[in-house]
Amino acid sequence: MVVNRDGPVLVEGPVEVVGDDGTTTRSDRFVVAICTCRRSRTYPWCDTSHRRRKPARPSESRPDGRHPQGGEEESRP
Repeated sequence: MVVNRDGPVLVEGPVEVVGDDGTTTRSDRFVVAICTCRRSRTYPWCDTSHRRRKPARPSESRPDGRHPQGGEEESRP
């Protein structure tokens, strides 16, 4: 089993998962990604929904991807 801090738990399969409500879900894959964020549409299997993040507010980043420095004006050529 491999636990990723910001992602799923990877388990060597086949795997059988018993949910809170007692339902059993099975996968015969050789490695299974178990969702830990509960955002997955295919829960308990990970669909990489944990990768989606809120976009930065305009005041926090610029179109070129750089972050503005504390109140400095951008100089233009």
